[in-house]
Amino acid sequence: MATPIGNMGDITLRALETLKSVDFILCEDTRVAKKLLDRYEISKPTISYHHHSDAKKVLEIKKMIVEGKNLALVTDAGTPGISDPGNLLIAELCKNNPPEIVPIPGACAAITALSVSGFQTDKFVFMGFPPHKNKRQKYFKELAEREETVVFYESGHRIKKCLNDLKTFLPAKRQILIGRELTKMFETFYRGTIDEIIQNMKDERGEFVVVVKSK
Repeated sequence: MATPIGNMGDITLRALETLKSVDFILCEDTRVAKKLLDRYEISKPTISYHHHSDAKKVLEIKKMIVEGKNLALVTDAGTPGISDPGNLLIAELCKNNPPEIVPIPGACAAITALSVSGFQTDKFVFMGFPPHKNKRQKYFKELAEREETVVFYESGHRIKKCLNDLKTFLPAKRQILIGRELTKMFETFYRGTIDEIIQNMKDERGEFVVVVKSK
């Protein structure tokens, strides 16, 4: 189930109805989920499920489903399964006698950035987060070779390094869009060439979405 990526108002009526109706809510961080639940006065027990969760936790979740429990899966922000461990859980659940899995669509940072990019979006590639160290250069080399519009995520403490990596592999005139802190109070967009954005970027804190225009 998709949750807001920043602005708490960006949640669907269907999502709220679902959160109120389930028996348990699986979430990355129970403290983050509680802020959303408190905002909409939803009192449901939460269970932590994240990328460090082991096979034992998956078995516990499977047991709850077999027992007839209705579970909702949420991320800290955005849509489960998109650069998120939720897809691993769903893969496990689908191996044998899969339960009914219902998508509750909503906010997604990649789609949000693409929608205001002005770039061609009838065909695009989502590349998640760049590797921190190993294979990072390979990642950007592959990105530069793509014909389609490319969108990916980057954290604030690596965005400057990211821009320098892009500069190494992309033509100087290639247009990009960077969205910072999407839907939040200090939402900012930077448009232009890599050099123009490096010159104009005033704040490197927060969460970033990068969109690279197609060739």
